[in-house]
Order: sequence, then C-alpha cells, then structure tokens
Amino acid sequence: MSELHWKSAITKVEPNKLTVRGYKLDELMGKVSYAQMVYLLFKGEMPSENIGKMIETILVSSVDHGTTPPSVLSALTVASTGAPLNAAVAAGILSISKFHGGAIEDCMLILKQGMALVKEEGKPMEEAAKQVISDFRAAKKRLSGFGHRVHSNDPRTPKLFGIAEELGVAGDYVKLALTFVDMLKETTGKHLPLNVDGAIAALLCEMDFDPILANAFFMIARVPGLVAHIYEEKTRMKPMRKIHPTDVEYDGPEERNL
Repeated sequence: MSELHWKSAITKVEPNKLTVRGYKLDELMGKVSYAQMVYLLFKGEMPSENIGKMIETILVSSVDHGTTPPSVLSALTVASTGAPLNAAVAAGILSISKFHGGAIEDCMLILKQGMALVKEEGKPMEEAAKQVISDFRAAKKRLSGFGHRVHSNDPRTPKLFGIAEELGVAGDYVKLALTFVDMLKETTGKHLPLNVDGAIAALLCEMDFDPILANAFFMIARVPGLVAHIYEEKTRMKPMRKIHPTDVEYDGPEERNL
C-alpha cells in the first residue's frame, strides 16, 4: 500500500456493481426519491419518507426566483458570449456565496447560537432571541434570514412550515425562528418576516444538518432554474446582448392551477 493511499466512505465501484453508502444503486432506483438520495449522500443513512418529502419541499422552494438574482445574471452573461452550458451553469453556481444563498448557513448559525442559550443556560426563547439580536446590533451585523428585497411576507415560509408540521419535522428550531421575528419587531420596531432562507435554515437545524452543507441545498435547488434561463438565453436572445438587471418583462403562461 503506497503512502498516497486514501479512503472514501461514500461510493464503492466494482465491476458490474455500484453501492452508495452501502446500498446497491440499482436497487435504490425506482424506490427512493432524489431528495432521499441527497440525504443519504450527505448524512450516510437512509432517511424516512417524511424527511425525504421535507427535503424535496425545500428544493422546490428555491428552484428559481426569476432573472434578477446574481447567479442568473452571471449565467446569462456567460451564456450570451456563446459559452457552453457547463460554463454558464458554473458561472451561476460561482455567484452563490455569502450574500446570495449564504443566508441559509448564516441563519443556521444564528439559530444554533440562540438554541445554545436556551438549552445550555436555560433561557426562555424570547430572552435568548433578544440577546442574540442585541449582540448582532452591537456588532453592527445583519441578521441573515429575516426580511426580503421583494417580499414583505415570503409566501414560501408558511408553506414550508405547514408541511414541516404535517411531516413531524417542525420543532424547537422552527419555534425559535418565529420567536426571532417577534423579538425583532419588539426591539427594532420593524416587521422583518422570516424569508425562505431563514425557514430552510430552521428546518435544516431540525434535521441536524451541519451548517457547512447549508449552501449545498440552495445550489442543488437552483441548478434546474439556471439551466432553464441559460437555455432561454441561447435559443431566444441575440448573442453578446446588453443585459439589463431589472428591465425585464415576463411573457410566459398566465397563472394556472395544478
């Protein structure tokens, strides 16, 4: 065995056989969802059907947010130059960072900080939230996951939490996240509702995911949206066009029901 020998605990590849975290891939096909596979890869164990449904809901909630996010504008700009699909998608993914998509990780850390005060110091949720808010304001740091540049009440948040209740996922972190909303209004006088990033952060905390993985859920969710925008750019627009970041008109199907 050479000194360069290393190990991986994710996928084992043998002639005519593939196992992912110990499960035969061909036996998983048609039996488990894509979301369950994401959980299996990240956590090493097969989740329950309800957890899989929760992750599926999270991925759907962030699949696209129009043409104005930095990731889409970056992908469109690169696609407009004639670059191949993979380069345009990569440009979009590389634009997902601290201030675009990164709010999920930041909010997870905020909620974990608050929960530590609740569980380790026995503080009520209201007091714990107030202390964290006070610390952030003193440091002149923004509380990620609260407020939105477009939505005064993000419609995805109550839907996520409603489904979480039905699936038995909602717990103390969801309660704490909503407590932060109340305490922010009490301490600042402003209504800063929990946005989709904050809601996802609370649910990932409920499912005990490492905050390091937070941005992964945003990236995985966003790829199909990026591909759709890139395809539209390549098949509908002129190459090397000047792309205005906000002067865009929607001309797709009118609102419809399932």
